[in-house]
Order: sequence, then C-alpha cells, then structure tokens
Amino acid sequence: MSDGDAVAAAVDRAFPGATIRDRDPVETGNRKRTVVVGLEDDDGTRSVVVQVAPDERGLRTEAALGRAVGARTDVPVPAVLAGGTYDPGDGGFLVTEHVSGDDLHERFVRLDDAERERVARSLGRVLAQVHEAFEFDEFGPVGLDEPLDVGDGSDADGGGDDRWTAVLEATDPGSLLRVRADATGDGAADAGDAAGVVGNERWPAWFGRHADAGLRALPDGFDDLRPRLREAVEAARAGLPATPEARLYPWDLRPGNALVADGRVSAVLDWGEPLAAAPGLSLAKAEHLVCDWYIEDGAPLRRAFRAGYRSERPLPSVPDAYRLVAVIRSAVDGDGAVTRPRYPELTGEDAVAFHRDRLLAALDG
Repeated sequence: MSDGDAVAAAVDRAFPGATIRDRDPVETGNRKRTVVVGLEDDDGTRSVVVQVAPDERGLRTEAALGRAVGARTDVPVPAVLAGGTYDPGDGGFLVTEHVSGDDLHERFVRLDDAERERVARSLGRVLAQVHEAFEFDEFGPVGLDEPLDVGDGSDADGGGDDRWTAVLEATDPGSLLRVRADATGDGAADAGDAAGVVGNERWPAWFGRHADAGLRALPDGFDDLRPRLREAVEAARAGLPATPEARLYPWDLRPGNALVADGRVSAVLDWGEPLAAAPGLSLAKAEHLVCDWYIEDGAPLRRAFRAGYRSERPLPSVPDAYRLVAVIRSAVDGDGAVTRPRYPELTGEDAVAFHRDRLLAALDG
C-alpha cells in the first residue's frame, strides 16, 4: 500500500465520512510518514497530523508515551486523537492534533540569541520533567507489553485495534510502558540495547553494548577513529556507577522535534523509540542535539539548557564517556545513514566532518 493510500485508509478508519481537503507531507524521518491533513466533515473543517508506519507497535508506544507525558507533566504535547491498524499486517496509523507553531528545525538558526537560549531552557525543563515522571527497574528499550494488560483482569489480545483501545482509553497509559525483554533491533532499540539486561546492577554492561552498537554502525569514514573510540569506552566502563537510577531516555529531544509560537515552545513532538537509562546519558545526548547540532558556539545554549533542567530537579552526573557515546549514537540513524546536522543540513563529507570534529572534541574532554 502506498503512503497516500495508507493516509487515506487511516483517515477513513479514524474519521468515517470525512473528506480529505488537502495534504501537506512533512519531510522528516525515514521510518514513518507524516502528513498534515485538512479534513471536512459534519463538524466543519480542521487539520490533523497523520503518521503511518509499518511498525504499528512502535506507533502505539509513541502514542502511549506521548499521552503519559501529557498526563504526568506540563510538557506541551499534541493530543492523540486516534490510532489503529489500517490493514492487518500492513502497518498502523497514529492521528494527533495539529498544533500551531513554526518548525524549529528550520527556524532555530534564525532566532536571536535570547530566543534560542529560551528554547534551550525550555527543552532542559522538558528533559528534567520526564526524568522525574518516568522511572524504571531495568535498562533498555521501553515499549508495551504484548498482550497488553488493560487493568481489568483480562488481556487485550484480540488484535491490533484491541491493543490500541488499551492505549487510547487509559487516562494515563504510562503504566503500560516498561523495558521490553523481547526488543528486536528496530531504530534506537537495536540488539546492542537489549540482550537480556536484568536490573540496575548491570548498567556498565548495558552501556557497553549500547556504545558498541553505535561503534559498529559508524561507516568507513570513521574507521581511523574507531579503535580510539572503543578504547575510550572500555576504559570508562570500569568507573561507571553500578546502580544508577533508570529514567526515561527520549531518543530524539531536539529543536527539530519542537514547535515555537509567540516566542515559546508550543509542542514537543516525536516520542518514538524511547529507552530507559541513567539520566546523565540522555542529558548528554539532548545537550548535543540542542546545543551543538545547529550552531557553532553551543556554550550559551548549554548554560541555558542546564538552567532549565535544574529548575525542575538536580543535574545528574554526566561522565565524559556519556558525552562521547551521545555523539557516537547521534552520528548514524536507524537505517545506517550518516545524520545531517545544522540547517541548512550538512550532507556527505561535510556531515561526516561535523561528527568527526564532535567525536574528537569528546575524546579530548
């Protein structure tokens, strides 16, 4: 089924009788397709955001986490309107409200210094709030139980839409989220992130696998750095805490996944592929994506980001190894392609050079 047919099928399932007036594809991401859809029905006209993807389970996790963030924090998240499977075995869909605001992926570099620092401070608060709101007993990919326990003594195991019902009808579906023992290797939650981790006493081992998965994903342009990177990670593991707290690790918290309106962050988007990890690791990655990804001098943004975090909870420990692995795991996407920093985006050798510079800076402390 084509993306266009999938969007039409999703709208038909979510809003029977509605007419699609227009579609505006959002050209971000490569694992799901996102389209802003204008609808007309008996209630008038409105816009919604439709996401379709072959990984229906991943969309349900994103819906559950987004709704739980909205219930447990004051982070602005789009309301989840509908979700389900549009054709058995052919993927799923997620529909959310369309929030007004400018895409910060394009806008961030054009903001003045004070506005950028305000955004960084807001995103620091976001990370601190989700750290405070979501704690786990293990490390690894966060997802939904299968079949889902819907809380009434029975299991919602009758099919995809039954499991969506458990996610969509709960006031706070966060209780359905836990570290997945059956993680397979999709996206951020790859084989290096799973592999039978049980309990916080295994943090150094899990961190080592997480780092190794990123090192193995680096393409040929990083071959000369790989031995030094691997040596630095191995040397650092012995000094890591054995039993840090396991908090939510939103995989892609960055300006490109936020909207701004009237000088304030109006929505934080994309709660897909979450992990549970020591909070310092997710702070290191978010700092990299917020403070270093778009502009040359990230020091003012880093101060603002940390000030925002500290306004909600104390800063966690961030060993140098966390900063190094944060850069490693940001350099390549889930499909093995080198990621594109800055805006306008760097590509090809320029993108590789950016990541190499950040890796060398992290190695040198």
